[in-house]
Amino acid sequence: MAEGIEAQSVAAEFLQHANEEQGHADEIAGRIVQLGGEPNFSPEGLATRSHAEYKPGTDLIDMIKEDLVAERIAIESYGDMIRYIGDDDVTTRRMLEGILAMEEEHADDLNTLLARLDKKR
Repeated sequence: MAEGIEAQSVAAEFLQHANEEQGHADEIAGRIVQLGGEPNFSPEGLATRSHAEYKPGTDLIDMIKEDLVAERIAIESYGDMIRYIGDDDVTTRRMLEGILAMEEEHADDLNTLLARLDKKR
């Protein structure tokens, strides 16, 4: 859906973020298995547990803004999980802190993209 002169660089940023998000899911799934659980990646299960709602953007800036909303929700959710776990499971907390740091970086990247595109308007 991304169109315009900036579309290629934005698409590359989205792809990088998507690959990192997949890495987060793999990390969390691995930790669930280590703790004796079974990760649930069924589409229905993912949709019902998701904290963010998918909303397609109508243009490049709208797409970035929607992704930024999702990143902010993820930041809040990971922060909540970290506080909930506290010192009860240091390994999981550290894993989540690493993921949170990357989510914060994603939000910063998106804010930078928005600022750059706003200047070009």
